Amino acid sequence: MAITEPELSAVAPPSDLAVVADSSHDERWRITGGSPIRGEVRSAGAKNAVTKELVATLLTDEPCTFTNVPRIGEMDATLPMLAQLGTKYEWVDDHTLTLHTPEITGQISEEYSGINRIPILFMGPLLNRIGEAEVPLVGGCTIGPRPVDYHVEGLRAMGAEIDISPHRFRATTDRLVGTRHRLPYPSVGATENLILAAVTARGTTVIENAAMEPEVVDLVLFLQKMGANIAVDIDRRIVIQGVERLGGATHRVIEDRIEIASYAAAAVATGGDIEVIGAQQEHLLTFLNALRRVGGNFEVHDRGIRFWAEGPLIAHHLETDVHPGFMTDWQQPFVVLLTQADGPSVVHETVYENRFGYTSTLARMGANISLTSQCLGSRTCRFANRDFSHSAVITGPTPLQPTDLVIPDLRAGFAYVLAALIAEGTSTLHDIGYLKRGYEDIPGKLGQMGVKVEELGGDDA
Repeated sequence: MAITEPELSAVAPPSDLAVVADSSHDERWRITGGSPIRGEVRSAGAKNAVTKELVATLLTDEPCTFTNVPRIGEMDATLPMLAQLGTKYEWVDDHTLTLHTPEITGQISEEYSGINRIPILFMGPLLNRIGEAEVPLVGGCTIGPRPVDYHVEGLRAMGAEIDISPHRFRATTDRLVGTRHRLPYPSVGATENLILAAVTARGTTVIENAAMEPEVVDLVLFLQKMGANIAVDIDRRIVIQGVERLGGATHRVIEDRIEIASYAAAAVATGGDIEVIGAQQEHLLTFLNALRRVGGNFEVHDRGIRFWAEGPLIAHHLETDVHPGFMTDWQQPFVVLLTQADGPSVVHETVYENRFGYTSTLARMGANISLTSQCLGSRTCRFANRDFSHSAVITGPTPLQPTDLVIPDLRAGFAYVLAALIAEGTSTLHDIGYLKRGYEDIPGKLGQMGVKVEELGGDDA
């Protein structure tokens, strides 16, 4: 693929990455990098599965129990929302959680507006349980507009009347009714929302062009245990026959394939050798192929997958896509990995239009990365001929320099962790709340792999 120089815009160092002046409440991590990571680590339960499954418990008045639950910030945001609705929950042990909502006693207040993407997923269960739902506007990482039009259109097709104010969604229905609905794009959130709405709706719902990510399938498996009638059909079609009621169930949350890939990329980028306990090959198929092509390797065992660097890293071209393609949340750590590969690599982002903002900080650390609005790939891309810098050219290998890093969002956050692991010396990460939202105990897990990580509060020098 020919790339001419005028098509590219070099990533300039950002001008606003100075450490926040008032650091009295600034919890930070100080990471000493420059050495291979070695050892083993246990993968956590998937953030993108468990939060939706917690919402699904609203569909029954019976108790539900989950095992392999991650202890992450997203749980701390989602559980209080459930409590406002009437859910009683109890941690049975560190990773086992029981929830019970005998009746819906409230709605979610506006204090949760903008915290994450979960509130809109409450609409289907609430409409099915009590015929009305009021939820605050959604939020999440700044990686593009991520509109909720697909959610609203699908629920309206099922008979919901939805009003949207500057701060809230309000929906009502006598009863949701099954329909045939085609999503314009296989959105994970919209697919999950329609599934949650359809399982106790009257009649049959067919979702066409549905998302088929492992986390969506895990939600389907949990709902099936509760008594739902759901078929995952060919050609991205999900068929749901509504039932009168659902019961309680016990479910083990699948492992977090994003966390697993993040640590795997770290092992290869640092020339290390680790085993991730609980990693499942079938959830990582596309990632494993890319990792091997770039010069990493892996070995599947009964208890997990071992990852290591096979030799010098080589450039690779890849494109993100919906499952079973290369996951957009694998892109950030993989870009950092490619800064250590020999030659020019190309990454074409086709899922979110604004997901390369973090690369300006990598450039400040010494990476050679250029962005372009052109589609540098073979896949049909909805961002073609639009002014989004959604392709990146990474030329390596380049040494990375340690520095202060201000984390802008969850997945870029682990890219910064990986950059700090590669850089020889000490880097300090600020605004780590983003990382704690989606990754379980990064300091502890890195410590198990031989990395020195200091956890600092606002009063630490």
